[in-house]
Amino acid sequence: VPEADEDMIRAYSNEIVAVIRDLVKLNPLFREHAQYFTSRIDMSNPYKLADFAASLTTAEGPELQDILEEGSARERLSKALLLISKEREMSRIQQEIQQNVEEKISKQQREYFLNEQLRSIKKELGMEMDDKEALLTKFRDRVKAFGESVPEEATKMIEDELQKLSSLEKNSAEFNTTRNYLDWLTQMPWGMTTEETFDLMKAQEILDADHAGLDEVKDRILEFIAVGKLKGGVQGKIMCLVGPPGVGKTSIG
Repeated sequence: VPEADEDMIRAYSNEIVAVIRDLVKLNPLFREHAQYFTSRIDMSNPYKLADFAASLTTAEGPELQDILEEGSARERLSKALLLISKEREMSRIQQEIQQNVEEKISKQQREYFLNEQLRSIKKELGMEMDDKEALLTKFRDRVKAFGESVPEEATKMIEDELQKLSSLEKNSAEFNTTRNYLDWLTQMPWGMTTEETFDLMKAQEILDADHAGLDEVKDRILEFIAVGKLKGGVQGKIMCLVGPPGVGKTSIG
């Protein structure tokens, strides 16, 4: 081998070794692989060094085959150096991406913990309530606004449901059911009454003004009002309108 080629082979070999060291630092996954092979191959052999360097890369099959078919030690090292240098750059980019992702995650976690701490501090100082406590307070305020007009049985039921809501997890299905029930209970017009009106002509005008057709339904409503007028009241009775969605059951009632 000419002396000039020997110098180039030595230079390529030294550069490949340096790149392998950088690669091991950037990607710990290569460390065990590199330690295993360096203890079993002759690193002074340019052909084996080139093959080992190529084996550390994620190059495609044709590129690796090209190195194996290269008979010149100098060219073989040159091609291997190109592949492993690309691998080093790829590892650097992956490391940068990983660091950016970790920084973002760390920042989000830090903000989350700080917000939780802030919320806990405000709660201790009475400056803020969590969602569940806010709901309980809202329902109790509604009941309090009715005063003594809420019947005793209803008051007991509402208090029982409030106790139940306070012990449920916010993410449970039963929590939502209980919340909706309390929302309905505390918005009922407790203690509020109105005089019953049995004016059939007025009722007919309202029904015809708001809905076209539905004659059988209108007649049944008017019959209900007429019977109530004869008896002097409906005595708590209600009508049940049955039908598919969108036919006007709610609006006509």
